[in-house]
Amino acid sequence: MATYDDPRVLRAIAHPTRNRILSELSAAGPLRAADIARLLDVPANQASFHLRQLAKYGLVEEAPDEARDRRDRVWRLVDPEGISFRTRDMLEQPGGRAAYAVFQRNAVAWGHHLVDRALEPEPEGGRRKSVSEYTLRLTADESDALMREVGEVVERWRTANQAPGGDQAAGDDRLTYSVYQLIQPYPGPVGIEAEADLDAEED
Repeated sequence: MATYDDPRVLRAIAHPTRNRILSELSAAGPLRAADIARLLDVPANQASFHLRQLAKYGLVEEAPDEARDRRDRVWRLVDPEGISFRTRDMLEQPGGRAAYAVFQRNAVAWGHHLVDRALEPEPEGGRRKSVSEYTLRLTADESDALMREVGEVVERWRTANQAPGGDQAAGDDRLTYSVYQLIQPYPGPVGIEAEADLDAEED
């Protein structure tokens, strides 16, 4: 997994479109700008611009071995295992705290969006989705082991459904799914305001 401490890299992936491009490349494997434009429903020149910006910060690169010919430009993640940040080192750099604040704000908004969409009723004949919450008693080492095991399962499914050069089989009806994972000590009450709301509904 590629690890960064440059605030500029964090700002680059905080952009919603670039973050989505990274997600699609992670899920599908190498893709062309035209494939990304179709998946994101954006103009091809916009997809190409964002790919070049991600390449500028060393997050994606061209994959000539995946191309059909010299004119065919295919893009892939620099590290297929993903991205991580040395947060403490990054915060100490100029602009680090501001970059992290932008990233955190966007990440929280995205998390709310995912949960809101997941809790919407499924339309008739729509794709199934799942929302689950479990509570476990774990030591710190056990929680680390659980994270690794869940990650291994997700990675097995991710790599099994990738295709070379973004070439999906005819009739493939797969969509990109979000698997949103939170493993953390129980955060405690959501707040007095939420409890007051619940009490008011019961009265």
